Amino acid sequence: MGHFRSSGSGMKQAEHGLSEVAVRVDGVTLGYGDRVVLESIDLGIGKGEIVAILGGSGCGKSTLLKAMIGLLPPVAGSIALGGRVITGPDREEALASARKKIGVLFQSGALMGSLSLAENVALPIQELTALSPDLITDIVHLKLEMVGLTGFETLLPAELSGGMRKRAALARAMALDPEILFCDEPSAGLDPVTSAELDELLLELNRALHITMVLVTHELPSIEAVSDRCIMLDGKSRGIIAMGTPEDLRSEAADPRVRAFFHRQARPGG
Repeated sequence: MGHFRSSGSGMKQAEHGLSEVAVRVDGVTLGYGDRVVLESIDLGIGKGEIVAILGGSGCGKSTLLKAMIGLLPPVAGSIALGGRVITGPDREEALASARKKIGVLFQSGALMGSLSLAENVALPIQELTALSPDLITDIVHLKLEMVGLTGFETLLPAELSGGMRKRAALARAMALDPEILFCDEPSAGLDPVTSAELDELLLELNRALHITMVLVTHELPSIEAVSDRCIMLDGKSRGIIAMGTPEDLRSEAADPRVRAFFHRQARPGG
């Protein structure tokens, strides 16, 4: 895309380790009613890191994402964003504060079909700030330029290609300059070239703005192109079965379930 230049050496953010933690998940159990999906999850994501949460269908990827953005209260355990716990008795107040610091790129894009591109991007700014209309307009133009959509402000989502809708949804997710960006299957429904372009845009955003990114995905090309670290979930185990760089999990993982995922093999016993 070429909209950003790396302000540093361009080296992966994971080199900084977890000295500063953007997302902390401690002893979290998640489920729906009596059905437990994930149990006793412990996870830390460092500031500026790009982490992919992956695994087969039904393993709990989206459930964990919902919990991390505050849409699903844990059955047990705690979750902190930017050092502030968003679970427990102060949940609503903590979530109201945290939502000004996070952005979410939903799988469907979740753009409002009756609103123009500019109006969609302006929505979170109008809802969560008291900025003037003129300043909001300036911010919207900046965000659309950031994702390569200058000149498309007045179009409706239905008038855009799938890739353009994803970039528009990304502009909206970035509207409030979030510290943490959560992406649910960002490449879903995109052709390989458009998917690669979106991957590059995410990398550029991370390098230029040092945004922490949490990607829920099963797309191997995106996982290997973008992520510093992978956390692999398993539905039967109801937990994390592997954690490491994509290269390490591809070449060194002993668990046959991990090898099957990274080498596109049938699941063991499947």
